[in-house]
Amino acid sequence: MDQQPGETPSHPDEGAVTQPPPHATGVFSGLNAASLLRDIAISIGLAIVLIVFIYQPVKVEGTSMMPGLEDQERIFVNKYQYKLGNDRIERGDLVVFLFPLDPRQSYIKRVIGIPGDTIEVEDGRVFVNGNPISESYVPDEYRDHVSTVRQVVTPNHYFVLGDHRSSSSDSRMWGLVDRPAIYGKAVFVYWPPDKIGRVR
Repeated sequence: MDQQPGETPSHPDEGAVTQPPPHATGVFSGLNAASLLRDIAISIGLAIVLIVFIYQPVKVEGTSMMPGLEDQERIFVNKYQYKLGNDRIERGDLVVFLFPLDPRQSYIKRVIGIPGDTIEVEDGRVFVNGNPISESYVPDEYRDHVSTVRQVVTPNHYFVLGDHRSSSSDSRMWGLVDRPAIYGKAVFVYWPPDKIGRVR
């Protein structure tokens, strides 16, 4: 059908665009700003929830976990992971716990023995269930020659050691760690910047 002058096409071409009224541009920009502010607020809120309820920032004090963790480094501890029930404490985990001899202090150590394990240290070499374990996280210069009697890790307890064996106070001296005393797993280094990354 022929279009008469002044009439609007009943079937405009596909892909055609129409310009918004002049006053709509300001409203659109305002909506973008509001959305941005909302997204920022949500992100900040989620970060606060993560830090307060899941991750706890802590400062490493001392040299017992060198070279993996050094004195004054800042790390995040996942304090919710072991409360889920489906993520148990395993050998090799770096755990944060209340020091058995003074619960006002917190220690960080590596789990070597879990409930039921037989642990023995001979001249600095660690045996778990009769087998020597490979400990690549302990450099030769950080080893010592301490020996301990063979012991079985009792239910609900853990045998823990520092990676810097020659300067670590750990289960060789003061015994096992009770499960309720363990309140977090070290997961991430966030300071200094050159050390940022997952805890190993």
